Formats: sequence, structure tokens, C-alpha cells
Amino acid sequence: MPDRNVVSWTTLISAYANKGMNDRALEFLILMLREGVCPNMYTYSSVLRACADLGVLRQLHSGIIKVGMECDDFVRSALIDNYSKWGELQDALDVFNEMVTKDLGVWNSIIGGFAQNSNGDEALEMYKCMKRAGFAPDQATLTSVLRASTALALLEVGRQVHVHVLKFDRDLILNNALLDMYCKCGSLEGANSVFSRMVERDVISWSTMIAGLAQNGCSLEAMRLFEQMKHSGMEPNYITMVGVLFACSHAGLVEDGLHYLQSMKRSFGIDPGREHYGCMVDLLGRAGKLDEAVKLINKMECEPDAVTWRTLLSACRVHRNSDLAIYAAKQVVKLDPDDAGTYILLSNIYANNQRWEEVTEIRRSMRVRGITKEPGCSWIEVNKKIHAFILGDDSHPQVDEIKRYLNQIVQRLMSIGYVPDTNFVLQDLEDEQREASLQYHSEKLAIAYGIMSLPREKTIMIRKNLRICGDCHTFTKLLAKMEQRIIVIRDPVRYHHFRDGACSCGDFW
Repeated sequence: MPDRNVVSWTTLISAYANKGMNDRALEFLILMLREGVCPNMYTYSSVLRACADLGVLRQLHSGIIKVGMECDDFVRSALIDNYSKWGELQDALDVFNEMVTKDLGVWNSIIGGFAQNSNGDEALEMYKCMKRAGFAPDQATLTSVLRASTALALLEVGRQVHVHVLKFDRDLILNNALLDMYCKCGSLEGANSVFSRMVERDVISWSTMIAGLAQNGCSLEAMRLFEQMKHSGMEPNYITMVGVLFACSHAGLVEDGLHYLQSMKRSFGIDPGREHYGCMVDLLGRAGKLDEAVKLINKMECEPDAVTWRTLLSACRVHRNSDLAIYAAKQVVKLDPDDAGTYILLSNIYANNQRWEEVTEIRRSMRVRGITKEPGCSWIEVNKKIHAFILGDDSHPQVDEIKRYLNQIVQRLMSIGYVPDTNFVLQDLEDEQREASLQYHSEKLAIAYGIMSLPREKTIMIRKNLRICGDCHTFTKLLAKMEQRIIVIRDPVRYHHFRDGACSCGDFW
């Protein structure tokens, strides 16, 4: 071309960026500048997509400021998106706050950035600010807000967003986000309602629903839905099969799980990955087939990671296989030397076997490495406010009243057969101290507050950062029956729906 203008250069830069050829896109920006052609907003919007590292992004940002392009909405949105992608939320917020006026695209970028980086509180706060500024949400806004609600397990907020989603009823991405929100907030009734009304479903829709059913203790329904998916002509993908194997794992379907793992490649062309093997190790471990689980780990086509060994370790704890547990724990520590949970569990195994020298050594190693156990935290939404409870933290304004009420609950439960299981206390305390430690686990405090604050017909929804312990599981089953309440606890692994003295997990978690 004898004459190249900004459109010519931008077209080529955009093409390279779209193809993921980042180095070429940046190289052509440099050549463009050397020829004296000044980039415009479309050039910078395109080349920002080609940022392969944070240093390049900062250089481009400097160049944008030099040419006075930082006030353009397209460029500003692209900068916010990129800083968010690299986890630099303060930089993203600084770019956002520098704007005098903001359009919907810029609001969507900052809300999406917070939501993608698991900062749901800030995302929802930004959404409120956007509405106060007079902007109506579109599909992108609502997708990000649903993601934030999902991360925080805020079912009521998600339901409020659902009202706005009805305006875009045929938007597949938005409906998938809504489906995911209901599944991950423990509302299968809401998820089934959305799924049944979807005019269009893709593999994400089916996979989300299958995984949601499995995580909420409806493994057999998940398996039936998978068969329905195949009959509809929809091809499963990698994620679908993770959901199917997860369902097998949490229902104890060993033969089905082995069949699906072995037929994945043959039937669907999907190579098994770590997540699939992890589900199978979990399934075999839960079934007490620890030797078979070890054999499967040794036969994995990919290197087992810390999560795989941690799964085996959890099964060893349940089935009290100390020797294999110690071996698995050492493998975890090799791959993830700062994993506090493994050190604590290993210390507990040694303590249960009266091996106090090893307990002392484990705790010394933790002190040397500066490793501390993450405290248990549970939170509940009451009257549109989040109330958090942390083990050992008495900062809640009603904590004394809550503890008195919890003590009364425990006494009533003990009169009908509840016995605190002190095996789940990870310190070598005296029996009376161990019972006291169990009594104030964060989920028990949250449940007590829920019963105090919510009407009987309202489901008590609890979110928890750590896996629910066996004692709290027994406590909640008995309490649900005694109080005739429905209690749902979401831990990092799955959802427990307690009703009439039983849990949806079938005591198999």
C-alpha cells in the first residue's frame, strides 16, 4: 500500500489481536508509531487485547495518556477489562474513577472486573451506584451481577436480578448465568424452573444443571438428565463429564463411574483429565476401596496434583487408614508446602494414634513456615444483610444472646440423644474443652441466629468456607427434625439440604 492511514493499521492490528498473535499486534503498533500515524480509540481498544503481561499493559497505558486518549469510553473500558484480567483491581478502579462521565460500557467493565475477581461485595455496590446514576442494566451487567450473587450465595439478590432478566428472556448467556446462580445458591426449585423454560440450551446449560443436581445431593436425577442430554443430540464436553463423575462420586455409584471414565474417549472423544480422575479417586475412596484409588492415581495419564492426593487423604481419614493417610499427606505437602489443612489433619492423625513427638514436629514445621489454620467462617443473609460468624470471634453485636440460645438448643438435642463427637476437634484438649470448642463452630452459631431471626417457613441458608465436620452434620440433622425446619449449608465441596432428620448427601460426603 503506497498510502497507509490509521484505518489500515488498525485493521491489521485488530486482526492479529483477534487471532491471539499478540507479539505481531504490538509489533505493528510500534511500526505504525514510527511511520508517524497516530493511533485512535479503535487502535488502542484492539491492541489492549494483545497485552501478554502487566508490564506491557502499563506501557500502553502510558502511551494512551501521552496522546490524550485516556478519556475515551472505548479505551477506558478496555483498560479496566485488562487491569481486572490481571487482578489489579485498584488500578482498574483508579481508571474508572478518573472519568467525569461514564457510559454503560464502562460501568459494565468495572462491575464485571470485580465479579470475575471474586469480589462480589464491590461488584454489587458498583451495581447500586450505577442504578443511582440513572443507567438501566443490560445483559452484560446482569450476567456480572448474577456472578457476584453466585459467589456470595446471595439467593435473595439473585431473585431480584431474575426480575430484570425476564426482559431478555431469550438471551442464552444470561439464562445460563441465572441457572448457575440458582444451582450454586442451593435452590433447585429455581434452577429447574429456569431450565425447563429455556427456549435454547447449549452444552453449558446441560452441564450446569447436571453439576447443580449432583452438588445438591440429587445424583440420580443428574444421571437421568445426562441420559436425556444424550438423547437430545447434544454432545457432552469435558465439564459435562466432570459433573457426571461428581454425581457418581456422591452417590457411591462405583461401577457407573468406572464405566463413564473408561468410555469417555471412546464415546465422546474426551481425554480424561485431573478433574475426572479426582472424582474417581473420591468415589473409590468414599467406597472404602483405598487400594484401588491408589492404583488409579498411579495409572493417571497426567501427574497427580495436590488436590488428587488431598482427596485420597480425606478418604483415609474417614476410613481411619493412618499409614496411607500419612503417605498421602506427605505427597500433598511436597506439592503444596503451605497447605495448612493438611498439616492440621496430619497432626490430628498422629494425635489420635498417641504419636505426640510427630505432633510436636508438625506444629514446629508450621511455626517455622508461618502457616496458620484458616478459621471456620459461616455467613447467613437476614433481612438483606450478611451476618458472618467466625470461630473464636465474638464481634457480632448479638453474640451473647446467640450463644445462650445455642446452649439451650444443644441441651434439648442432648436430651433426645445427641452426643458431641470430639473426634472432630483438631487439638489435644481435655474432653470438656473439646466439647466447648465443638459447640461454637461457626455454622452452629449461624444456624442458631437463623432460627432466632427467620420465620419457620423460611429456609435457613448458610454459606461456609471450610468443609462441614461430622459433628456439625449430625447436629444439623437432629436440629432440622426437632425444629421442623429446612436448613441448607453450602461448603466448598457441595450443598447439604437438611430436612426431617436427614441430609440430601445421604451421610456420604
